[in-house]
Amino acid sequence: MRRILVTGGAGFIGSNFVRMVLTEHAECMVFNLDKLTYAGNLENLADFLNHPNHKFIKGDICDGGLVEKILGDYQIDSIINFAAESHVDRSILAPKAFIETNVTGTLVLLEAARDKGLERFVQISTDEVYGALGPEGKFTEETPLNPNSPYSASKAAADHLVRAFGNTWGLKCNITRCSNNYGEYQFPEKMIPLMINNALNDKDLPVYGDGLYVRDWLYVYDHCKAIWNILTEAFPGEVYNIGGCNEKTNLEVIKHILNRLGKPESLIKHVTDRPGHDRRYAIDAGKIINKLDWRPSVTFEEGINKTIDWYIENKQWLTNVVSGQYQKYYETMYSNR
Repeated sequence: MRRILVTGGAGFIGSNFVRMVLTEHAECMVFNLDKLTYAGNLENLADFLNHPNHKFIKGDICDGGLVEKILGDYQIDSIINFAAESHVDRSILAPKAFIETNVTGTLVLLEAARDKGLERFVQISTDEVYGALGPEGKFTEETPLNPNSPYSASKAAADHLVRAFGNTWGLKCNITRCSNNYGEYQFPEKMIPLMINNALNDKDLPVYGDGLYVRDWLYVYDHCKAIWNILTEAFPGEVYNIGGCNEKTNLEVIKHILNRLGKPESLIKHVTDRPGHDRRYAIDAGKIINKLDWRPSVTFEEGINKTIDWYIENKQWLTNVVSGQYQKYYETMYSNR
């Protein structure tokens, strides 16, 4: 039986991955390590907390002693590292936390994986490490890293560490770089759930700058399927870009949300732009499509409609996660823009 340590498994992408594995792969044990910061939420896993193949452990990936104990006590064979500080705006406000978790935490995991001789280490990274594109072209796995925010710089540093452990100590590792994820259980600091939540409550929808920033959107379930393929089928040392093949401007996405909810476009409010805002990202996912037989299972329209409907049907989840801390952060980010 495969025995995986999933770090950050109570967060958005991590919890969706845990849910997918426990639903579709009965031959796998999942040990879920999460610090339960503001974005880590056990409600994301409410119906799986007592699953016989799932064990939740509250803790920090920077705690080397805890990580070593988990790997030894539970005979872990693989690590999938989702744990990260992940919001660009927060990295501009407080970059130190991003270095501690995204760089130091990854180093702690890598040292433990090396010392225990694990079979595989999968680092979940981001297309933001590549920087910004012009109006043409797409990121490939050979695109040089050129991060433009404290968040993307911390993820690029972690990627370099993973590669170094593979080359120096022969650790069998892979790096995945995905485009913007969306879907169920995403904390409403990120654009799509933020806009859905505000629209549902007839609040202004804050749009950075002219709203014409372009992103490639990837439905979270499709991302999770890609990660599983990489864990089980990829050659060690390979990097894989994972994209949804859906380039949309922020305004296009927001107007779709408003239309789906029957809300007026007058709710859109343009606010002062984010510092260092990358204009366009686009992923070339040809490598994973051709080598690992993976491709998105839904169109953007199908995925975004499923996402909107989920938030409508789970208003209590939204109410629970939009805490006083979130309100303070929201005021800091948007009230004076």
